[in-house]
Amino acid sequence: MPLNTKTFTQMVSDQVAAIQSRTTQLINFTIGSVLRALVEANSSVGLWMQGMIVQLLATTRAATSTGSDVDTWMADFGITRLPAVPASGMVTFSRFTPTVQAIIPFGAIVQTADGTQKYAVTVDTTNSAYTPAGYVIAAGTSSVTVPALALSAAAAGNVAPNMITTLSQAITYVDTVNNANAFANGANAETDAALRTRFIAYLASLSRATKAAVAYAISTVQTTATYTLLENQQYNGATDNGYFTVVVDDGSGAPPNSFINACANAIDAIRPITTRFGIFPPVVINASVTISITIATGYDLVATRAAVQAAITSYIGGLVLGQSLAFTRLTQIAYDASPGVSNITSVTLNGGTADLSVTNKQAIVPSTVTVS
Repeated sequence: MPLNTKTFTQMVSDQVAAIQSRTTQLINFTIGSVLRALVEANSSVGLWMQGMIVQLLATTRAATSTGSDVDTWMADFGITRLPAVPASGMVTFSRFTPTVQAIIPFGAIVQTADGTQKYAVTVDTTNSAYTPAGYVIAAGTSSVTVPALALSAAAAGNVAPNMITTLSQAITYVDTVNNANAFANGANAETDAALRTRFIAYLASLSRATKAAVAYAISTVQTTATYTLLENQQYNGATDNGYFTVVVDDGSGAPPNSFINACANAIDAIRPITTRFGIFPPVVINASVTISITIATGYDLVATRAAVQAAITSYIGGLVLGQSLAFTRLTQIAYDASPGVSNITSVTLNGGTADLSVTNKQAIVPSTVTVS
């Protein structure tokens, strides 16, 4: 029910009407009169008090509070806002003259051409070029591909392929940098609306040992977390009463062990006694798209192709665990990507023209998107 608030003018008018109705003489309320000044002063105080009351009412309810007020409200129930997640991906450092060994130091900064997004090289001991000093580009080798992480945690770090093209610092014997594939997994901090929705899920989970409880437990790990649940069934499909299988994904299709373990710990905290469960990452299904388009007169060829590539990559990257990819959707996305697309002459998905269907244990991730 909306509050019956009043404006400054309404407050002044109501006071004037009340005073005039209680006297038999005409009262002077013209601008500059003493009584007018008193009425306006009262209205100013009333307007301030009204604002304070409205603000107080808003902060005392989770449905109307915002920002830090939502955080403090939820903190009474032990719930905290999920933080932002930095985007991650691979970048390739290259040089024109590969005669001397080069080293890419850990923490080396690269950025997009406009400088809005910056990324730092991270440590991956499984990378064949890894050494304690950094990643080595051996003499005679022209490039090396290494992992990088966005410096700012936000969804804005999820850039399209070929967007990270600038070295923020000079690296000896290295000339260029580029990302052949899109960066992914970046997410903004949980919004007020999402936090309220998760609070409702929290209340539903208090009964414990329910699907809602498992869903809430997973949602507390990361904003991009998705899952599928198989009851009384092992991962291989065998019936096993009292056992449930959970497949979780962080949005990348290949979640790290830290994410899997965090989800397992969250589920273990709410599972009923004597029940057992197994938690697994999704099976990655790569999607490779080739598409040929005709550019309308007056539109830039390179920019239009890049827009189509980015749109298709973004759509496929946004598919959640267990969501299939319709072949005909690719054509729609290409047309919607830019008004410069006047015709589409051919499209293939993994070399064919069929839908890419997946089970609830599989996740589709973009492999290559070639636009010609």
